[in-house]
Amino acid sequence: GLLGPNGAGKTTVLRMLMGLLLPSAGELRVYGHPVTPGAPVLSRIGSFVEGPGFLPHLSGARNLKLYWAATGRPAAYARLDEALEIAGLGAAVHRAVRTYSQGMRQRLAIAQAMLGLPDLLVLDEPTNGLDPPQIHAMRDVLRRYARDGRSVLVSSHLLAEVEQSCDHIVVMHRGRVVADGAVADIVAGGGQASFRVDDPERAAQVLGEARSVSGVEVDGQWVYAELNGTPRSEALGWLVRSGISVESVGPRRRLEDAFLQLVGEDTTP
Repeated sequence: GLLGPNGAGKTTVLRMLMGLLLPSAGELRVYGHPVTPGAPVLSRIGSFVEGPGFLPHLSGARNLKLYWAATGRPAAYARLDEALEIAGLGAAVHRAVRTYSQGMRQRLAIAQAMLGLPDLLVLDEPTNGLDPPQIHAMRDVLRRYARDGRSVLVSSHLLAEVEQSCDHIVVMHRGRVVADGAVADIVAGGGQASFRVDDPERAAQVLGEARSVSGVEVDGQWVYAELNGTPRSEALGWLVRSGISVESVGPRRRLEDAFLQLVGEDTTP
C-alpha cells in the first residue's frame, strides 16, 4: 500500500513507476531494472492510475481486445480469459460498457491492467466511488491476483481498506518516505497495547507496577498501556501469572492513528 496526504507525491511515484515521468534525481528500478520511457521492464507492469477511457458502445471484452492490440503484442499473450476470471466480470463482459455500474467499470479497468498477467499491478484509488459491498468484492479481486506470487501496489485514501488488504505499506509525506514496513509493525510502533481481561482493575495494577510501563488506562473490560519497548508477550505473562484471564492482546492503534502520528493531524490521505 502507498499512503500519504494529498500532495505527498503518491501519484508522481506511480507515474514514474510506469515510465511516464523521469525522476529529477536518482534512479528508479523495478525488479532490478531501471525504469525509463519504453524500458523493457515496463512489460512486467500493469497499471490503472487515472480514470479509464472505454468506448461505451462496445462490450467490455471488445474494449480489452482493442486495448491489447494497441500495445502491439501478440493476442495470445493477453491471457484475456484468465484476467477476466480473476476480475470476476462474468457474463457482463459481453455487454456494452454504457450499461455498467461504477463497480463494473472499475472491475473492467482492473481487468485491463491485468492483461498479460504482469508481475506487478499498480493501482491508484481502485475503490474510488465504490460502495462497501463493491469495495469488499474489489478486495477479493486483488487478493486473487496476488495469490500466485504476483505483487499489487495500491494507492488509496481509505486507510481501513488498506489495513485489511495490504501486508506492507509505505507512507509518504512532503515527497519523502516517513515509514516503510509491515502493516502490523507500523500500527504497533509507538502505540499502546490493549488487553481484554476478566479483572481490569487488577490488570491495571499489575501493569502499573512494572517500571517500563506507563499511561495505564481502564475502559470497561479493556486495559491500555504504553509498554515502552516491553514485548506484549512479556506483559501478557505478568497478567497470567497474576491469575488474570486475558481474552485478547494487541495494539490499541489503528492504521489511521499511526498515519496521523506520522504525517500530522492537519492532513488528509
